[in-house]
This record gives sequence, C-alpha cells and structure tokens, in this order.
Amino acid sequence: MDFGLSDDQRDIRATVRAFVEKELLPMEEDFLRLVRDGGARLPRDEERRLQAKARSFGFWGLSTPQEYGGMDLPAVTQSLVHTELAKTCVPFRFGGEADNILYAADPAQQEEYLKPTIEGERLGCFALTEPGAGSDAAAITTRARRVGDDWLISGQKTFISNGDTADYAIVIAVTDKDRGARHGSTAFLVDREAGWTSTPIATMGSWHQPATLFFDDVRVPADKVLGSVGGGFDLAMRWVGRGRHVISAHCVGIAERCLRMAVDYAGLREAFGRKIGENQAVQWMIADSETELEAARWLALRAAWDADRGADARHATAMAKLFCTSMVGRVVDRALQIHGGMGYTKDLPLEGWYRAVRAMRIFEGTDEIQRLILSRDLLRGYTRIGSHLA
Repeated sequence: MDFGLSDDQRDIRATVRAFVEKELLPMEEDFLRLVRDGGARLPRDEERRLQAKARSFGFWGLSTPQEYGGMDLPAVTQSLVHTELAKTCVPFRFGGEADNILYAADPAQQEEYLKPTIEGERLGCFALTEPGAGSDAAAITTRARRVGDDWLISGQKTFISNGDTADYAIVIAVTDKDRGARHGSTAFLVDREAGWTSTPIATMGSWHQPATLFFDDVRVPADKVLGSVGGGFDLAMRWVGRGRHVISAHCVGIAERCLRMAVDYAGLREAFGRKIGENQAVQWMIADSETELEAARWLALRAAWDADRGADARHATAMAKLFCTSMVGRVVDRALQIHGGMGYTKDLPLEGWYRAVRAMRIFEGTDEIQRLILSRDLLRGYTRIGSHLA
C-alpha cells in the first residue's frame, strides 16, 4: 500500500498552507477581538479581497467543474485543502463554490442562481431542517401547494446556515402529501424578495449563527422548481451526503492546530521549577491526542478516497464523521486543559473552538444517525466487515 501523496497534492497543500500562514494567521488577533465585540465572521469586503488574492494564483472553486471556471479537485485533494484552512480560527473559504445540487438547475436558473453564486455575486442557503424534523428529514411539514402557474410555500425552517444573510434559499417542501416527504417533496429556488423572513439563532458557538426561516404563503413561480417536481428529497440527500467528509477534514485541521499549540505551550510553561511538558499527566494527554488525530486523519481521507473512486461512500463517511467529530472535541479539551486559565480566555482560539466543535456532532447527521447507518449496514448485510480491504 502506498499512502504517499502525489506531487500535485503536495504542491496544492503547500500552497494553501503558505496562504494560511501568510494571510490568515496574522488576522487571528483582530478576528478574536471582533468576536469579543459580537462579530461572527469576516467583513464581506475583507473576505472577497482574500478570495480575489487566492484566485489570482488559481485557487477558485475547489469542487466546481472546470467548465464553470473551477478547479474540480478530487475529494482527497479537497480534504487536504480543508484541513489546512481549518488550522486557523479565521473563517475563510476559497471562492467560486455553489451548493452541489444547484448543478441540477436548468439553463435559465443557472444564469440567475448558479453562475452568480459561483462568482460571489449572490449568496444562497439550503433549507431542509425544521423544528420537528432534524435527523428525521422525512418528517418535514413545510408545504407547497399549486395555485395556477405558481406555488405557495408555507412553513418554517430552522438552524439554516447563512439563513439570515442569504438573498435566496433552496427550500425543500412537500408538494404531494399523500406520497409523503420522501417521494412527494420538491426543491424550490426562493428569492428573499419573494417574502420569506429570517431570525438569527443565538448559539453557544458564536462563530456560527444559523437562522430560522419563515414562509407564509410565499408565492414562487413554477420556473423556480429545482430539478423535477417530486425529486426534492433525493436532491436534499445529495446535499447532505456531500458535506460529511469535508466536516471530517475540518476536524482534523482544528485538532492539528490545537495539538500544536498544546505541545508548544507545554515546552514553554513552567510550574514548580520545570516545564509542564515534563509531567506525565501532560505527556499522556499529548500522546492520546496524537494517536486519535492520526486515526481520524486516515478515516477522513478514506471517506474522500471512496468518493473519488466512485464507491458508495456512505459507510466510510459515517465512520469518519462519527470518529472525527468526537476526536476533535477531546483534543480541544486537552489543549485547553494544558493551557490552564489562559486556555479559558478569549485571547486564544481554544475556548471558541471548544464551543464550536460541539455542533459538529449534531449538524449534517448526529452521532446517533451515524451509528444507525453503520450498524444497519452490517446487520442487514449491506457492508461486510473489512470489505474495503477485499
């Protein structure tokens, strides 16, 4: 087995790493001050400046097909990029991206939504989760009923990323109650100016502020249907499935940075006349973190590798998300403990990560859902133990 990276992968990783070190890490102190003052993200003009700078040397649209001006990188290479970006608390992503299901848009919709989103001229959000339908997406109750050539959407969506800033939403609504959400849902492209409203949700992870969206007979023309009528649930599952190996890569990056901080601090901080890194209790925390981090790294890359080779990656991504999201919580906790009182302050990113990573075990598939997927695959014979080595 050859676990080495290709020359292209090493070059791409090195370029992203240099970008993070030169452009983003120097911004951390100012960003943490912004968070303390109630901010949650970079100012839009600053983000676009950084994206333009990255675009000048070719980093634009990591997953975007080349026909739309993107890099169309393999999933493994994208995972390497996301791992490097996650090593800073400054929230940044390279521009040129759009939700994967937007590529199901017809030509007119691509001109109105897909291409402007790729160029950063429009910002969308994906609206599936509801107050009574989180892990059980088939329990959504938001309805869309046909009135002439239009649809009227009524319902509520919650915990929607970018929901308070997006100018349009991809809304999954039930259009055939008799067939249920799985077979009777449809995806709609709904402009904010059509009349839906949003309210931000305050969370313990201040770097991420989702929103609740409200639809009260919002009128949507028939040409705003994304894909086919009745095909919304399949699109929703395609959207959800794509993000899981990316989340795992983020966890690896955050854990790497936290462990690096812990090792550096343990080699500098003195107590009782010696470096705290000489204490066995601290050494064991570092050793456990390194071991768990290495296991998580390979689970994350394995999930991306399955996606690249066209295999059914659901089992691998479930394992990766389950393990990586728990791992990063433990590593952040140990790094904060090693830093002592300093780790608990808002002068370092540790306390923010401590709160933020907790959400990773909930969104886009809870721990319990990942365990359900894994156990069901084995008990029903969908997957054989060790089959990836067969």
